Amino acid sequence: QVQLVDSGGGLVQAGGSLRLSCAASDRMISTYVVAWFRQAPGKEREFVSAISWSGNVIHNSAFVKGRFTVSRDNGRNTVYLQMNNLKPEDTAVYYCATKAESYKEMIYTSGDEYDYWGQGTQVAVSS
Repeated sequence: QVQLVDSGGGLVQAGGSLRLSCAASDRMISTYVVAWFRQAPGKEREFVSAISWSGNVIHNSAFVKGRFTVSRDNGRNTVYLQMNNLKPEDTAVYYCATKAESYKEMIYTSGDEYDYWGQGTQVAVSS
């Protein structure tokens, strides 16, 4: 059982930045793909970004448009999402998720593929 703890959310003005963290209880996370999803009030959950276990494969949703950067520190069992130039439409609860499949250079954009989820961290962007 892998436990994920999301943190780093907050309230920022449009154009501001936040760095989200996803810390895992199990070092096996270093061998798994990790993704970020978000869910705004009244909307479906949507894929944001994902990074393979090695960091060599990264995929972002089109709306990221170079504003968000996913990275990982396998020595710290932590994955990050650096978000710059935030917009009001980025307001949502952000969740990290991982799939318990070791050493696969694969990215999955469907939430159904992921086995473990963090509790979410709220990001609010004011105009």
